[in-house]
Amino acid sequence: MTRAAVKLRAAASKSRVAKSKPRVAKPKLRVAKSKPVAFVYVLGSFHKGRYISYVGWTNDVTQRLEKHNAGTGARSTRGRAWTLLHTEPFQTRNEAMSREWHLKRDRAFRKKLMDKVRAGHSASSPRPVLTGRGRIAKQSG
Repeated sequence: MTRAAVKLRAAASKSRVAKSKPRVAKPKLRVAKSKPVAFVYVLGSFHKGRYISYVGWTNDVTQRLEKHNAGTGARSTRGRAWTLLHTEPFQTRNEAMSREWHLKRDRAFRKKLMDKVRAGHSASSPRPVLTGRGRIAKQSG
């Protein structure tokens, strides 16, 4: 291609750009803060002489806790009485799932929550004394 042809092609492309309509910035829509879509929760349980925690996410915390306690929740939570230790609200499901992933790996945070439960549990009522085969011994008094 000759230099003249290159110049003509460049001039033609510039004229096409100049003929296009100028872009107008669209105003940003302001979205009012809505109530949370999803929650991350931490459950705690005292079972067979040890404290266990469970982390999950849901749209309805109270309904989910009822399912866990009814034995129809996650398989690892069946057969135990669970108490709600901690909840965090999120605007999107993806944010909640991401936080759940991080909390499941944050053993220190879960241990702090369980320590609070232990302190409250020992102050309000003594732990049951387990004998062989997981039977609760009769306590005098």
